[in-house]
Amino acid sequence: MRIGELARRAGVSPRALRYYEQQGLIRARRTANGYREYSEADLKLVTEIRSLLTVGFTLEDAKPFVACLRAGHESGADCPESVEVYRRKLAEIDDEIRALLVRRAEVAGQLSTACPGCVLTKQEKT
Repeated sequence: MRIGELARRAGVSPRALRYYEQQGLIRARRTANGYREYSEADLKLVTEIRSLLTVGFTLEDAKPFVACLRAGHESGADCPESVEVYRRKLAEIDDEIRALLVRRAEVAGQLSTACPGCVLTKQEKT
């Protein structure tokens, strides 16, 4: 399939596909007239990349998942390198949550100081 069809089926722009190609995540074959040509396997790669990006992974994070799929695995998560990326990302998210909880407590404290008589709503208390 050509780049436009892959873009439409994957729900991305042709520009994004060219960028993924520049980053080494997908590889287009070239026809005699120079058009990019993609396969169903490329659609699976792009779908994997998009699903990872949607939940906060970077293109760099996606590389082990793409390599895993290229190696013939059914899922990009079937390889130890991908599992390690999941673990690292979860640790990053946990760190972000802890930092947000600290910031939240600081802002709630500042609100209490600024407005001693104010009653915090249930949402503000948690």
